[in-house]
Amino acid sequence: MERYLFLFRVAVESVLVNKLRGMLTALGVVFGVAAVIAMLAIGSGAKKFLLDQMRLIGTNNIVFTHASPDSKKDGEEESTANKAGNDTKLVTWAPGMSKGDLEVIKNIPSVELLSPEIIRQTKAIYSGKILSIRCVGVTNTFFSLNQLTTSKGHFFTSEHFDHNMPVCVIGKNVETKLFSGTDPIGQSIKCGNNYFTVIGVLEKRMATKESLSSLGLRDLNSDVFIPIDVSLIRFGDRSRIRKEDLGMQGRQNSDKSPEVQQIDRLVIRVSDSKYLQSTADVIARMMKRRHAGQVDFSMEIPELLLQQQQKTQDIFNLVLAVIAGISLLVGGIGIMNIMLASVYERIKEIGLRRAIGATSRDVVLQFLFEAILVSVIGGMLGILLGVVAAKAIATTAKIPTIISGWSILLSFGVAASIGLVFGIFPARKAAKLDPIEALRTE
Repeated sequence: MERYLFLFRVAVESVLVNKLRGMLTALGVVFGVAAVIAMLAIGSGAKKFLLDQMRLIGTNNIVFTHASPDSKKDGEEESTANKAGNDTKLVTWAPGMSKGDLEVIKNIPSVELLSPEIIRQTKAIYSGKILSIRCVGVTNTFFSLNQLTTSKGHFFTSEHFDHNMPVCVIGKNVETKLFSGTDPIGQSIKCGNNYFTVIGVLEKRMATKESLSSLGLRDLNSDVFIPIDVSLIRFGDRSRIRKEDLGMQGRQNSDKSPEVQQIDRLVIRVSDSKYLQSTADVIARMMKRRHAGQVDFSMEIPELLLQQQQKTQDIFNLVLAVIAGISLLVGGIGIMNIMLASVYERIKEIGLRRAIGATSRDVVLQFLFEAILVSVIGGMLGILLGVVAAKAIATTAKIPTIISGWSILLSFGVAASIGLVFGIFPARKAAKLDPIEALRTE
């Protein structure tokens, strides 16, 4: 052990004698390790971001939303009235999503859960405070699909649905803005022209604006939820055509059909992810047939979109890994090059050490210690630079980064291994020198 410590001290002294050369030699390792740290931090951050998004949307979901159909089908000619210069356009009837669609969809074997939503923009009023909200008609399936829990009170019961009771569950932001310092449970709030009794408050759902925007989700903390049939009764059933509506439904001066849909949004959970695409296709064809051949809905499979995003992120991480690997390789070659040059510069020193009793093993260990020392110093500086780079990327580019302990240990181990691997050849080269010939060298 004393011999090893002595050889290590000699190696340290040799590195300190040429500080500038040692630092320049370590630069390749510095940038390589920094690239590894930053790459792993970006990859880990992206993975956590995608998992958070998956938690928000749930798994195996298909989302249908109401959309106005085109004023005419592909290849369909304009009406005679339009050709004659009449401003009135004939619009094909599009009934929109309805509760009747739900009865058919739930009979599809791969469908596990259905969550319809009726969304009404209105204002909530309580104790002189007014707040713009979305009043959403839902079933209890909505809460389970979105993995929501209550911080106060409870969700709807069968009694609420059976008797169409005017009750509501409010988001956390609604409680904060309307019921500051007051327990909302049992209180009545006015939504539009209707009064609803608060029976529950949702646990606050943590989500960034970027996550909500990228997934097309809304902030549930600012919504008021009521039973779906109560929404149809209190806010009106848009699918019911009144006498005064006749003459307006088939003829419109705009390119959009009037909104007559019962359901604004429908989330369907499939039993297995392998059935996602096929189930979505079946439902889309079925709904088109039921809606007079009109595609008055848009379909989205968030999980498949996230999987595609994950593939793109994996390719990006692979490119970063290749760049980091090349940097480390260049750093290792630089160490080997400088160590070989050091061997030729110190031939006489090596010969003298061999002449006074140093063995070939001693010479090998000395040069190995020097190479490992340079790479470890480069690795430590690289770790520091990588952490700073990851923080800077997260701040400037708004990309989530996570620096884990294992990534730092991995980078440090790689740095030490580079010194060991690329230092062996120069060390063996030095050990093979003939002491007599080395002493004669000028």
